[in-house]
Amino acid sequence: MALDRKSTNSEQKIRTILPDWSSLVPVLPAAGRRTPALYRELRRLIEAGDIPPGSKLPPTRDLAQRLKTSRGSVVAAFETLIAEGFAVARTGAGTFVADRVPTMRPTEPVEREKSAPTMPLPGTLGVAMADARTLKQFRTLLARHLARPGPEHFHYGDPRGGEALRQAVAAYLRQARGVRCAARSIVITTGTQQGIDLVIRSALAPGDQVMIEDPCYPSARAAFSGNGLALCGLAVDGEGADIALAAPGARAVYVTPSHQFPLGVTMSMRRRLALIDWARETGGWIIEDDYDSEFRFAGPPLAAMQGMDDSGRVIYLGTFSKVLFPGLRLGYAVIPDPLLDAVVALRGRSDRSPPTLAEAALTDLIREGHFAAHLRRARRQAQAARDALVAGLSTAGALSVGVPDQGLHLVAGLPAALADTDAVEIAARAGLGVRALSAMAVTNPPRQGLVIGFSGFAPEILKAAASRFAAALSGF
Repeated sequence: MALDRKSTNSEQKIRTILPDWSSLVPVLPAAGRRTPALYRELRRLIEAGDIPPGSKLPPTRDLAQRLKTSRGSVVAAFETLIAEGFAVARTGAGTFVADRVPTMRPTEPVEREKSAPTMPLPGTLGVAMADARTLKQFRTLLARHLARPGPEHFHYGDPRGGEALRQAVAAYLRQARGVRCAARSIVITTGTQQGIDLVIRSALAPGDQVMIEDPCYPSARAAFSGNGLALCGLAVDGEGADIALAAPGARAVYVTPSHQFPLGVTMSMRRRLALIDWARETGGWIIEDDYDSEFRFAGPPLAAMQGMDDSGRVIYLGTFSKVLFPGLRLGYAVIPDPLLDAVVALRGRSDRSPPTLAEAALTDLIREGHFAAHLRRARRQAQAARDALVAGLSTAGALSVGVPDQGLHLVAGLPAALADTDAVEIAARAGLGVRALSAMAVTNPPRQGLVIGFSGFAPEILKAAASRFAAALSGF
């Protein structure tokens, strides 16, 4: 009778403690991923002593119904516990926690570690779209080079990257972005962040003053401040950053002229020319981060500022992370001649050379036309995701939402009564990942608002999460 009471209590404890998996269903990648998650949670409860030794676990059918998952997922989780000795199956009686199991009782509360990565909330920045056709093509191209590998894969290559990829990138940039470049001036990087770091350490010294857009891209700010540079915020308005407000003695300026991050404005022609004049007159460097120019929904991509500069003072940075996927870890920098030797030498000292196998597959992807076709599909997908996000957010009268004609994120304005840091928490509870605009300020007073991404998520998922967030704001 005592055992029955213990079993009933343990089943009630599981009902109370286990998370409500139904709330995670919209963002779970696949039903099969629920099995290890359920196994980990049950094991944690057993090890912590919350489900004592000898306790009876709930019937698999009942637990599956309460967690709104398949019975097979629960059965598989139970089988794993049994195989590892945490549970035992008794014929005709059910599944029980083993009589002797390791118990781990922390002396103080600790944050639970996640043994597997979880899917980001819809709206999270920096998530790329998975295109099945492109992934299949890339897999085929990788297999091609693995089947008949060239000699370049068996020795350390050029720190700038392979000649073939640099030629392909140069041709693409000249045609699509109006960049003035040849293969010799291109350095293949692991992404924009490495490009920024290489430029900082090659062209600047600790203590040098650098102007950065305000508000700004936080990772760029971290790179500059982490290298001991003095930062000065350059205010951004409807025409972009204004060099007329430049700090005396500044050695460089970091800008995102085609699509300012995070506000999304495009730098006007007069501001671009004024910035180029500043660099020519002062000998300063312009670091142009062209992070998402491929995603323009109203007309062709805007020309890069680098192509307007005839004095060689613009350093142009780009990446394949946004348009393909971050795991590829390939980007590029177009380096002016006075800095090229220093950047290449630093690249060689710090990282030898880029990964030749990924380079080879990407080169073929570009040369054989697959990349151009991928861009067309990616733009359509991004536009559909943008429209879905806007539709969900527009149901909230408390938000003012601008519809961007370029990029992979938008900015939403908030009512005065709601701080953006508080709105971030409200959005997360609704299943929507957003960033506080105020956290991206540099030296000027922070602006209030939310930065919300729409890349990498199905339109219906985005719309549902945005609608839940909008409903949560009904009181503001």
